[in-house]
Amino acid sequence: MVLLTHLLACAFGMGSWVAINGLWVELPLLVRVLPEQWDLPSYITIIIQMANVGPLFVTLMHHFRPGLLKEVAVIYVIVSIGVVACLLLAFLWNYTSSIAGRTHSTAFLILTFFLALVDCTSSVTFLPFMMQLQPQYLTTFFIGEGLSGLIPALIALGQGSSIFNCVNVTYMVNITTGNETMENITVQMETPYLPANFSTLVFFLLMTVMMLACLLAFFFLARQPKVWELSQQQLFPSNIMLSSFDRITNEGAGSQLSRGCPGPKDAKRPRDILTEVSYSLAELTFIYLLIAWVSALTNGVLPSVQSYSCLPYGNTAYHLAATLSSMANPLACIVAMVLPSRSLALLGTLTVAGMGFGAYNMASAVMSPCPPLQGSQWGDATIVLSWVLFTGTLSYVKVMAGVILRSRSHSALVWYGAAEQLGSLLGALLMFPLINVYSFFKSADYCSLNCPV
Repeated sequence: MVLLTHLLACAFGMGSWVAINGLWVELPLLVRVLPEQWDLPSYITIIIQMANVGPLFVTLMHHFRPGLLKEVAVIYVIVSIGVVACLLLAFLWNYTSSIAGRTHSTAFLILTFFLALVDCTSSVTFLPFMMQLQPQYLTTFFIGEGLSGLIPALIALGQGSSIFNCVNVTYMVNITTGNETMENITVQMETPYLPANFSTLVFFLLMTVMMLACLLAFFFLARQPKVWELSQQQLFPSNIMLSSFDRITNEGAGSQLSRGCPGPKDAKRPRDILTEVSYSLAELTFIYLLIAWVSALTNGVLPSVQSYSCLPYGNTAYHLAATLSSMANPLACIVAMVLPSRSLALLGTLTVAGMGFGAYNMASAVMSPCPPLQGSQWGDATIVLSWVLFTGTLSYVKVMAGVILRSRSHSALVWYGAAEQLGSLLGALLMFPLINVYSFFKSADYCSLNCPV
C-alpha cells in the first residue's frame, strides 16, 4: 500500500508542469508548421505569464475568503481542464485563422493559455494538498515534478527532429511581355523535411495520457487518510528543514511537534537548527534580486529567443538544445538535493557562469541567421552545450535559493514566489515587443542562409 501511494504521489507530481514542458520540447517541430514560426517561443512565454491570473485568483481567495475555495475541487477542475486541453491540442494544434490581417495559430495559442493556467495554478494547489498526506510522500511528489520535464524530453528525443536535406528545386515561370510569352527557369534552394518518427498528434496524445494519469492518481490520493498535525521533517543532510504534516499519534491534544528522523546523539533538534539560519538584510536582498534576475533569464528572456539562437544551426541542433536543456532542469534539482550548498558566494559565481552561457545564446540569436560557427559541427555542439549548461547552472541557483528561504520562514517562500514571477514577467514583457513588434531578431531558411564562410 505504501509503494502504491508513492507511485500515486509521483504520478500526481508529474502532472504539475508536464503540459507546458511538453510544448517547449515540441517547439522544434511546431515552428516549421505554425504561422508564427520563429516567433512562437515568445508567444508562449507571454501566454504563460498571462496565465498567472490563476494562482493570483487562488491566493486572493484564500486571503480574503478563507475556506471558500475547496482545494480538492479546485485540483479536480484544473487537472480536468488540462486533460481536455491536451486532447483538443492533439487535433487542433495546426488550426489557423486570420487576425488583424495576419495568420495566427489561434487554437494552439488559446489551448496553450489553458495549459499554462493549469500548470501555474498547480503551483499553489498541489503542494498544499500533499501537505495533508504523510511527509514521506512529499519527496516522491517532488520526484514526479522533476519527471514532468524529463519524460516529455525523452519522448521528444524518441520522436526525432525531422531530418531535412537541402535540394535545388527548378521552377518554370511564364513571363508575358506585350504579345510575347517567354519561359524563365528559376532555381531555388528549398528544405524538404522528412516526417518525424511519430507525429505531433501522437505526442500530444501521450501528454493527454500523462495528464489523465495525474487525474487518476489524485482521485485515489484524495481518498487517502488525512493527517493534520504540523511537524517538521529533515529532508536535506545540510540541516534544511521542510514543514509538512505528520501522522497524528495517540498522545492526545498535548502532543508535541515531531522531531524528525533519528540522528546521532549530538544532533540538534529541528527547531534549534532553524534558529541557526540567519541572514542580514543585505544578504536577503541579494537572494531576492538573484531570484528575480535568474527567473527573468530562464523564464522570460532566453526562452523567447531560443529558436533564433538554435535554428540557424539546423533543426537537429534546435531539437537537441530544447530537449536536453529541459532534462537539465530536473537533473539540477537532483544535484541540489545530493550536493546542497547555501554559500551565497557560490550561488553568485554560478549565476555569473550561467549568465556567460546565456550571453552566448543571446549573441547567437542577435547574430541570426549567421551566428558564430554556423555550418560547423563545433558550432552545433557549442550551442547545444551552452543551452544545457545555462539551464542547469541557473536551475541549481533557483533551487538552492528556495532551500535557503524555506529554512527561514513561510513568508520568505511567499516572497520567493513573488520575486520569481516578477522576474519572469519583466523578462517576457521586455522580449515580446523586441521580437514581434520591432522585429529585432531575424529568421531565415536554413538552406538559404548565404552566410559568409
